[in-house]
Amino acid sequence: MLDEMKIGVLALQGAVEPHMKAIAGCGYEPVAVKTAERLDQVKGLIIPGGESTTVGKLLERFGLDTLIKERVAVGMPLYGTCTGMILMAAEIVGSTQHRLGLMATTVKRNAFGRQVDSFETDLDICGIEGGPFRAIFIRAPYFEALGSGVEAMAEVHGRVVMARQGNMLASAFHPELTDDLRVHRYFAAMVEESLGEGAKAQRH
Repeated sequence: MLDEMKIGVLALQGAVEPHMKAIAGCGYEPVAVKTAERLDQVKGLIIPGGESTTVGKLLERFGLDTLIKERVAVGMPLYGTCTGMILMAAEIVGSTQHRLGLMATTVKRNAFGRQVDSFETDLDICGIEGGPFRAIFIRAPYFEALGSGVEAMAEVHGRVVMARQGNMLASAFHPELTDDLRVHRYFAAMVEESLGEGAKAQRH
């Protein structure tokens, strides 16, 4: 483990604190990212659940969208949960909202229904050992299509709800709302791997 490794959580809106707690629980230093200066401090970034239209507008307003895309292009791992998954997608069904558009995916918002249709289920996640993961879905999206280079990692009712493309990870569910740290540890391992293989490409 890298003692100095800082993992950021985009802190413009949404469920920031649970992700911060999970990062700390994995033994890394969490950083709430609201500015370019804070983004520059971290080796990986999580975009938490929230309201995707609002977060997209704030990313654009503060210029963080361009900076995040630049960092991801040179190897910084990025993980999006729910809203983050939507904003990372190249296409959003029925929406032209502002997005990062980094993953070769098409996402459908509120795909499992409204707030009252939220649910929990046990998921088998490719690449994560230790048995099924108890996943919490709240007004969750799903992947309607995956492009070249995108690996499906988990499904619910035949719909892909977690996927990875290189240094990008996205899930429709909220691992930060459980005490199970395996998904966050998986992402932290991605961050460590990126530093080991691409340190020269990083600015830090």
